[in-house]
Amino acid sequence: MMIDKRLIGTVADSKKYIAGNVISQWISLAANICMMGAIAQMLQHLYEGAIGERQIALTAGIAVGAIGLRFLCAVVSARMGYLSSREVKKTLRRMIYKKLLRLGSSYKEQANTSEVVQVAVEGVDQLETYFGSYLPQLFYAMLAPLTLFFVLSFVNFPSALVLFVCVPMIPVTIIMIQRWAKKLLAKYWGQYTALGDTFLENLQGLTTTKIYQADVFKHKEMNEQSEHFRKITMKVLTMQLNSITIMDLIAYGGAALGVILAVTQFQNGKADLFGCMMIILLAADFFLPMRLLGSFFHIAMNGMAASDKIFRLLDLPEPDQKTEAVQDDCSIECRNLRFSYEAGREILHGVDMKFPKGSFTAIVGESGCGKSTIASILMGRNKEYDGDVTVGKTQLSEINEASLMKKFTYISHQSYLFKGTVRENLLMAQPDAGEAALWNALERVNLADFLRGENGLDTVLNEKASNLSGGQCQRLALARALLHDSPVYIFDEATSNIDVESENDIMKQIYELAETKTVILISHRLANVAGADNIYVLDKGTIMEHGDHKTLLSQNGTYTKLWNAQQKLECYTKGETWDEEKWI
Repeated sequence: MMIDKRLIGTVADSKKYIAGNVISQWISLAANICMMGAIAQMLQHLYEGAIGERQIALTAGIAVGAIGLRFLCAVVSARMGYLSSREVKKTLRRMIYKKLLRLGSSYKEQANTSEVVQVAVEGVDQLETYFGSYLPQLFYAMLAPLTLFFVLSFVNFPSALVLFVCVPMIPVTIIMIQRWAKKLLAKYWGQYTALGDTFLENLQGLTTTKIYQADVFKHKEMNEQSEHFRKITMKVLTMQLNSITIMDLIAYGGAALGVILAVTQFQNGKADLFGCMMIILLAADFFLPMRLLGSFFHIAMNGMAASDKIFRLLDLPEPDQKTEAVQDDCSIECRNLRFSYEAGREILHGVDMKFPKGSFTAIVGESGCGKSTIASILMGRNKEYDGDVTVGKTQLSEINEASLMKKFTYISHQSYLFKGTVRENLLMAQPDAGEAALWNALERVNLADFLRGENGLDTVLNEKASNLSGGQCQRLALARALLHDSPVYIFDEATSNIDVESENDIMKQIYELAETKTVILISHRLANVAGADNIYVLDKGTIMEHGDHKTLLSQNGTYTKLWNAQQKLECYTKGETWDEEKWI
């Protein structure tokens, strides 16, 4: 009957709330039996003409007391259900979050972000009914018929037996439906996550879609996904409606059969009016708990399908806990480095690179040559590489992520700024920083004057800092990076798609950092890397040449071709005449 031992064991604290829920419902049932017994007794005395005011008052008192007790039990039951569902949501979301932390920054290699969000939000919410309603109802639905049969067997055994025998037909129906429903709901969740992926992608790319007037195509694609989801949803609803109809027929048909038998027993003189009325008044209570369980069953099945996805996430293999830390020697070396995103499509082909401590090294090349892949490997996001990558004398694969993040700072052209205040975003890098340190970092990136004209450090940022310009976002991200004050800085196209003023401010700080830190600069714009100590030129995942700016130009190779092409373009945009002697 759909009891997932692992799921219940995972949220073990919910057991006491489930037990409290069952007990409160059972007490409510006992109160109802007492009330119905008092009413049946009163009707028996009325039928015999022996009723008095005391009997009526006693019956009324029992009824009021029973109703009050049942109300109290309903409140307690609802409270237990709430506490149980709260516990499951809190526990599972904490487990999912901790799992992602253990998977580290490379979690995207094993799970899609959109699926993680759906599982952590909607998936966990679906289990609220499973713990808060279904499980308590399951145990109560087994306890209630046993209790009623025990009481009514002393009143009229044949009728009680018929009612008791009919009750299991409901769980039998549920079991018959369960196997089919499980497969159907698994497909439902598959379509649901697919629709969520498509919706999230279309939402994130809405501006691009509008620019290229591809909204009609994307609208059609979204409609197709929605239609698939609509069809599977209708199948689920049809299954639920059909099963509920069957359970209603069994429940009310069984209750009617018990009532008919009780009346027949009374007519034949085999039961008195008291016994007949007890059967009539309590017949429905045999089936209502199981009938309500059937209603919860479909929602609980959806929760079980969601739990499969939750445990699939929680069961993802985790990287071994690394014990090594980055030492004072933060020199980096890559030897025969190879990497593939997909089998048979290698991105990096035996790359050899050295980034000495305190050096300023640049990596350049055309788009898609593997520059950002190298940065992701160095930051521990792409772990499935071949070859050797060492920091100091320690293999990168043996360094724990916390130590790596403490020593390495990564700044990309999409550095994330969180919704909140400027102060909160800056304090992420240095939680104990005073206002003077925060303002100093903002001064260095030439953003302080702008923020003083706003609300200072308490200036509120919208989601992804959408109320700042692209250049301001990058400067704020750089200010946060400066506060981190790590030995190694990796800039991955940090000046891409921003205004010239912001680019100049950022490049000024990069060159100042390079005087005291190990700086790795990845840039498509060669003018920004001309001052680097060493420049690696990548072409389709292979190092073609390396050296400083003058050395590379003198070789008249790949770097020279890229340099000349960019300088010609800059001359054209400025309206100047290209002079090779001038630029080389």
